[in-house]
Formats: sequence, C-alpha cells, structure tokens
Amino acid sequence: MTTTTDRLPKKLITERVENIYAPSEINMWEENRQFSTPNAPKLRILTEFNRERLPAFVETLKKDNYLKIQPFYQRRKRWTNKDKSLLIESFIINIPIPPVIFYEKSYSSYEVIDGQQRINAIQEFYSNKFKLTGLDLWKDLNGYTYESLPSDIRSEINRRSIPIIVVITESAKREEDKFYLTQLAFERLNRGGIDMKPQEIRNCLYHGKFSELLSDLAKNTIFRKAWDLPLDETKLEKNIMYKKMEDIELILRFFALRHLDDFNGDIKRFLDSYMLKALNFNRDDINYLETVFNQTIELCFSIYEENLFKPFDIKNNDWGKKSHKVYYDAIMVAFSFNLDKANIILNKKELIIQKTKEIFYGEKSKLLSSGKTSKSETQERIKIVNDMLIGIVKN
Repeated sequence: MTTTTDRLPKKLITERVENIYAPSEINMWEENRQFSTPNAPKLRILTEFNRERLPAFVETLKKDNYLKIQPFYQRRKRWTNKDKSLLIESFIINIPIPPVIFYEKSYSSYEVIDGQQRINAIQEFYSNKFKLTGLDLWKDLNGYTYESLPSDIRSEINRRSIPIIVVITESAKREEDKFYLTQLAFERLNRGGIDMKPQEIRNCLYHGKFSELLSDLAKNTIFRKAWDLPLDETKLEKNIMYKKMEDIELILRFFALRHLDDFNGDIKRFLDSYMLKALNFNRDDINYLETVFNQTIELCFSIYEENLFKPFDIKNNDWGKKSHKVYYDAIMVAFSFNLDKANIILNKKELIIQKTKEIFYGEKSKLLSSGKTSKSETQERIKIVNDMLIGIVKN
C-alpha cells in the first residue's frame, strides 16, 4: 500500500517537470529501461583471443573508428612516466603482460574495457613522447626514447606481442542488457587489480556529454568548498574523495534523485540506469541541467553559507564540521523542486535556518545524517526538507 511518504505531492511533481527537468528527461522513464539483473541463462558473453606484435598494434590503433580511446574514461590517477617505462621494461625482458580487453560495439569497432593505461603507454612510447625512467633491471636505458634506443633493443621490443581479448555480447538484444553485461565484465575483470569505484566504471562505460558535464560541475567553487575539496588543481590528486570520483557521483545523485518516483532496486543500479539514459541527452539538455545544478547549489549556499550540507548537532548546539551525503541529497533535491520560489526562499532565510535546526530536534533527525539510501528512506529525507520549504513559502 502506498503511504504518504512513498510519493511527493502531485502538485510539486507537476511544478518540477516545468522547472527542473531538461527536455529529454521528461519522458526518459516511459520505457522501463532501468537496469535489472537479466535472465542469466539467456545471456552470455562471447570472447575472442589473439595476440598482435607491438608495431602492428600501434598501426592498427590509428585506423578510423577502430578503437575508442579517451583519457576521460580512466581513473583520475594517471600513469607516470615511470609506470609507463616499467611496462616497456617488462616487454624487453619478456615478462607476461595482462591482456587488454575490448568490447565490440559493431564489426571491427571497439571500446576499451580494460587496459587503457597500457595502450596509452605503448602508443606514447612508439611516438617518442616520453623517455624511459626508473627502470629496475635495464638502468642503462634510462633517458632513451624509442627512437634513440640501440637498434638491437628496438628490434627486441618490436618482436613482443600484446594479448587482446574481445568481448562480444551478441546474445543481448536490449541495449540495457548489453550495457549490463559490459559493466559486469568490467567489474569482474578489475577485481583482481586496482579496486575501481562505481563512478570510475560509469565514466568508462557511459562517456559522453553528460559525463563531461558532471566533471565540469564538480569544479563548482561552492561545491568544492562544501566538501573540503582543494580549489588548487595541483592539490586535488591527493584528495581521497577526488581520486575515487565520489565528487562526480554526488552530482550524479542530485540529477538522478530528482526522478525518485522511478527509483527501483538499489541506488547503484539506479545511478547506472540514469547514466545510460543520459547518453541520449543533447546539448540543449546539458545546458539546461548545468543551469539547474548551478542555480540550486547557489540558492542552497545563499541560505546555509559555510554550513551547507552540514547537519545541525543538537549536542553542541551548532552545525557539524563535515558535510553528509544523505543530507546533501535531501537539501539539493528539495531546493531544486522549489527553484521557482527562489525569491521567497531568499527573503525567508532566517526562518529556514530556524526550521532546519528544529528538524534536527525532531524524531527523524538521524535520518538526515545517516541511514540507508533505499528508496523509502531517501524519499522520506527529501520530503522532510521539501515540506519545510513548502510550509515556509506558503505563509
């Protein structure tokens, strides 16, 4: 049975379609294309295995539409020249190299599932873009590019091969099933190596205008300050949240949770589903969503300032020191539902702050700073903040 917390007020839903949805979002959930676990016996991944000599592999990569390689796909932690050099040294001494894994989009057209860094290192080495450095066994080769290496060493490297596995999902007829199998393969293949976080995988599999928007919005000054992310780009690489792309995921959560009525299953699959659908967004949609996010976070900051996304601590009678994800969800989504009332909200800033504090003295206060990200709990959090705003703007 549907309770009052299962759905937001119908009036509000009508208003938010007009104010915070991009054109392509309005009907994006009409077809039930949200991820669910497919019927396993009907879906199989086919694989092909081959090896290719390094010079031939580099030449093949130059073919139009052969392989989609984009640095944006990968983790924010990029290989250093030493990392690349050690890979080349492994080829020299003939240490087995893990295969690169491609996904076949169409005949003779592929995307990288695993091995982006190795591919980039090989390409850059053959293009003389870095000098070997930090070698352990062949220290005499430090400082050489491919072209400047002794001819016998170049010949040795050119005889080495890179193993390639091609993943084919021809048994999957629906687009979401193909993405599910590709994602499953990506996750399983990366379990044995460096642990990849969900948003890192999403950025690889669903790269497009929307994923680039998420990256751009993560540079928002208000957002970075709220989450203690350095404004200095050179210091970001050491930030754990940044390295795991949790900042990107937070912005994705904002966009996806505005569609909470269409949330089924767990939050991870729901975010996957939104990013899959977002591949169809056009430039107008992207511009619209950029405006919605920026206007929402600016409105929130105008009210809470340095206490943005920090739950009120009733024990210390003060705002907390750190932002909380579930509280961020509730504040951002609820305020976005009321963007058309921004002027009224701004004029009632002190009352909103007072009412927000009162929420944390209530019986549901813990829900806003902890708990699960299930549909019911997320919906209840958003409703608490939204009801507060509606009550204030109506008076």
